[in-house]
Amino acid sequence: MTIKHSLLAILAAEPTHGYGLKSRFEESTAGAWPLNVGQVYTTLNRLERDGLVVPEGIDGSSRQSWRLTDEGRAALHDWYDTPVVNDPPARDELAIKVLLAIGADGADVGDILHQQRAATMERLQQFTRHKRKADPDAELPWLLLLDALILKAEAEIRWLDLCEQRIAGRDAER
Repeated sequence: MTIKHSLLAILAAEPTHGYGLKSRFEESTAGAWPLNVGQVYTTLNRLERDGLVVPEGIDGSSRQSWRLTDEGRAALHDWYDTPVVNDPPARDELAIKVLLAIGADGADVGDILHQQRAATMERLQQFTRHKRKADPDAELPWLLLLDALILKAEAEIRWLDLCEQRIAGRDAER
């Protein structure tokens, strides 16, 4: 996740102070990714250094507000226009655990897969319960995030099933 571009997107709507950026980010992402206010100010300093934002002045609450520059708006549009490509893929702790367990002495890969499947199913059920309760009009960001989490959990379960099948096939050939 890029904090830089997230802050630019929020500032595209209107000038805002650091804590307002933190709050709007968390609201926009349904609170899924808490943001440290110190990280906001560090990022704002870098954005100013790079000419993407400028301080606008002190607002009514005596906080420094920031405004997007033309360069910042162009950087934001470039980000929107560029597809997200996970290449190389992000490190996946579960995949690493399973791959290393396959070659490890004493690791019960079947048990690892079973435990993970149970935990993922529990998360999937939790996401589905949240989705049933979500208001599609008032909570669209939350609903879209839940859709993504549900699809990822379903994909993880399918992958665990495939791992189990391939390991069973390998063991049957021995």
